Amino acid sequence: MPESVPVFLVITALIAWMNARFLKLPSTIGVMAAALMLSIAVLLLDRAGIEGPRTYAGELLGAIDFSDVLMEGMLSVLLFAGALQVDLKSLARYRWQVGLLAAGGTVAAALLIGAGLFVLLPLFSLRLPLPYCMVFGALIAPTDPISVTGLLRKVGAPDNLETVISGESLFNDGVGIVVFSVMAQMVTRHDLPGAAETVALLLREAVGGIAYGAVLGYATYRMLKSIDSYQEEVLITVAAVLGGYSLSHVLGVSGPLAMVAAGILIGNLGRRKAMSDQTREHVDQFWELLDSMLNAVLFVLIGLEALVLPFSLSLFGAGLVAVCVTLGARLITAGVPIAALGRRSGLPLGAWQVLTWGGLRGGISVALALVLPAGAERDALVTITYIVVVFSVLVQGLSIERLVRKLVPCDAA
Repeated sequence: MPESVPVFLVITALIAWMNARFLKLPSTIGVMAAALMLSIAVLLLDRAGIEGPRTYAGELLGAIDFSDVLMEGMLSVLLFAGALQVDLKSLARYRWQVGLLAAGGTVAAALLIGAGLFVLLPLFSLRLPLPYCMVFGALIAPTDPISVTGLLRKVGAPDNLETVISGESLFNDGVGIVVFSVMAQMVTRHDLPGAAETVALLLREAVGGIAYGAVLGYATYRMLKSIDSYQEEVLITVAAVLGGYSLSHVLGVSGPLAMVAAGILIGNLGRRKAMSDQTREHVDQFWELLDSMLNAVLFVLIGLEALVLPFSLSLFGAGLVAVCVTLGARLITAGVPIAALGRRSGLPLGAWQVLTWGGLRGGISVALALVLPAGAERDALVTITYIVVVFSVLVQGLSIERLVRKLVPCDAA
């Protein structure tokens, strides 16, 4: 693992430079596209009998546990950095829309996707047990905050629409992980947890995570307010994120939701009342830079994962089916409710289409798929998940700006 870190950093830097110099795509999309092209080139060389690059790349990727790197390393930093930019007043104004999409929409989408996959996969000569289909629904239903938040700021989305989509993507991650934990027990224990056990898990993980994050954020705010030295204040925020995320595992609460709650509190109360202008500038620049760098590393890793995944025509067909089912579930659980509410939703009239198409998936879905028990079913789900994520980031991500500008005037709010 230590030997592979500098290699990946060099690869990431070169790919980021290539995107900035030649491709000129949004950062996360560009580095993933370039990494994917690199993976395809290595695979073509392997087909031509030049096996060295693929062998080396396989050893390099084998030294890194993608799921562990993301879920235990990057995720806390990326969620906190995204939450720092959320305006609490705007989020409170659209709390019902965010709550509807993040909680009810995520659970409903997970069930619809799982059922749809179970019905349609046999048409492509691939059969997966219902528990595995439901697990897939749980891991792919949440939109990925890492993919969504940075992109929306660059496409010119109205502030209210950005608030709802960003807020949903930040909170539904924790909800999705709780649903995934419940569904994963169907695979490992071969039974469905009881209603009481499920409710207890939801309360402990979700409600406990938000409450813990609020306490952590407030304690950090009090420390920041007691001094005026930007070096120490930046260090305090880093310690709060890394130490707080680790402690959430000990407490048995949702670390992702805790980081979101802490980030929102520090980003609003802390930045407004506990930081001088100089400190605020340094804190913002530090977390923006760290967020950008880790995003680049993450999406390069996603692009390079193509080298080690099993592919076949049936899996490719299943992946395309999963793309359609996922988009259909997103339309039903997010687009239709917002369209039915119309102006009462507080969003522009074209918002339901942006919400449907802008529900991007990312590395969190891949990481959750990789933690499933080893076996043929897990390998199939990892590949199907990867196809959905690649389509989501490259196709939806590249076209969302055009959709936003066509359907939602930038002055709509």
